[in-house]
Amino acid sequence: MIDADGFRPNVGIILADGRGRVLWARRVGGQDAWQFPQGGIKEDETAEQALYRELEEEVGLTADDVEILAVTQGWLRYRLPQKLVRQKEPRCVGQKQKWFLLKMLAEDSEVDLDAGGPPEFDQWRWVSYWYPLSKVVSFKREVYRRALKELVVAHNSLVNGADSRSEACLC
Repeated sequence: MIDADGFRPNVGIILADGRGRVLWARRVGGQDAWQFPQGGIKEDETAEQALYRELEEEVGLTADDVEILAVTQGWLRYRLPQKLVRQKEPRCVGQKQKWFLLKMLAEDSEVDLDAGGPPEFDQWRWVSYWYPLSKVVSFKREVYRRALKELVVAHNSLVNGADSRSEACLC
């Protein structure tokens, strides 16, 4: 399902542990490309339904293993580099994403990168909230900055309990 402007609807998943660290995963393929879990929204799905499907497929967690803390208000878009744009119809020039910040309720041992068919990731780790901003592939960097900035208040509430302005934005 690609919109009239060529953007594919997608969900982005920022999964935080109780200490506020976020799950950072390495894509299969040997290029040392790390990112947050993400995936397309099917035509018959809501963004929230896609979130739970992608969460289970990519990291083996279910709705019972997480709590939604916040979601971005509008669509955040990024364009693919020209060499990655599919030329045949329907032409996809990028992705438009709804980003979810989740609190992980399960134990780390519940993360299973092989849960949903061929794995998309081969390794994961916990990193600080702003760490991904300088490490993600360059064409996704602005979307990551906007998503992290929009969700930081909810993230800081998780970490600090009250004063959500204490972690400075490194964006």
